[in-house]
Amino acid sequence: MALTIQFVPYAEIEHLGSARRVNKLLDLARQNKIVVLQGRLKKEEETDLIAITMEKINDSFKGIELAVIQPQAKSETLFDTVKAGVINVLLGDRAGLTVIGPATIVKQIKKDPDKIELLTKELVKRSRKKL
Repeated sequence: MALTIQFVPYAEIEHLGSARRVNKLLDLARQNKIVVLQGRLKKEEETDLIAITMEKINDSFKGIELAVIQPQAKSETLFDTVKAGVINVLLGDRAGLTVIGPATIVKQIKKDPDKIELLTKELVKRSRKKL
């Protein structure tokens, strides 16, 4: 079984309504893909994503792991602070990266300001017995 990572530019989902945006990302995770979204969802959309995921859990879909990484400013000069504020206004507070993975594949997502570690579960390859 191959591990698939799908990059989704925010521009690909920004025209969708909030519910359709959340469902599109969840559908990708349900296809056993690790989704890397450029940008962040709104807090309400993250909450909706978790709530909808809980409703869809069954024997074949065990849920998701979710991590949001936000860039941290290294230097805090007045210019940097103003620049970050303008960027947030222009992007709608979308700076960052969102990682969504199916719980059947992703064991844990660890993050810190400098890196992200995505720990996967050992995938068991089903072999067919020859007769």
